[in-house]
Amino acid sequence: MKLDRAKVREQIARRAEQEIESGYYVNLGIGMPTMVANYIQGDKEVVLQSENGLLGIGRSPYEEEVDPDLINAGKETVTEAIGASYCDSAESFAMIRGEHLDLAILGGMEVSETGDLANWMIPGKMIKGMGGAMDIVHGAKKIVIIMDHVNKHGEPKILKACSLPLTGQGVVDRIITDRAVIDVTSEGLELIEVLNGFSIEGVKASTEAELHVSEKLLTNN
Repeated sequence: MKLDRAKVREQIARRAEQEIESGYYVNLGIGMPTMVANYIQGDKEVVLQSENGLLGIGRSPYEEEVDPDLINAGKETVTEAIGASYCDSAESFAMIRGEHLDLAILGGMEVSETGDLANWMIPGKMIKGMGGAMDIVHGAKKIVIIMDHVNKHGEPKILKACSLPLTGQGVVDRIITDRAVIDVTSEGLELIEVLNGFSIEGVKASTEAELHVSEKLLTNN
């Protein structure tokens, strides 16, 4: 099934926004997770945190609002929400390590059936560095991973065991892809939503790890 890439990214980001509750302190990872900030519902009071020292990130700036000195951890320009504050990275990581974040929405390269996450490097390829992911996955109270269900070669990214270097072991709570929403439970991976017209069989076929279908499965076309 061929889907428009920009539309798919927006759909994933909008679905991820549903994980955010009013009153939450949230960290949005580099890449697609930053898009979530654009879709936070107006009736939700949410504080977005960036590990480079901004507490109170706003939506993406319009062209006339761009300030090259106002960036997130991924070096993307952002806006500041009303009441935003700044701190150094040491204090920012104290917030993370002190378990003050209610939720982190991060990107992923691979997730295992036990909730292991690989999202920071591919051996042999240039990377900017590990960033704050290794701290975030252990400091935030809930970890949601958003990513494509398969890689550019059509191979599963939800695996029995990760092949790439791990960011953290057993840290993932929920996975949201272009095809499904999957929870990591003590009994294994549970398929709770099927998205974009995909079938249960299609989702299972594109997932290496075993999936248990929830009795309360939702289908969203």
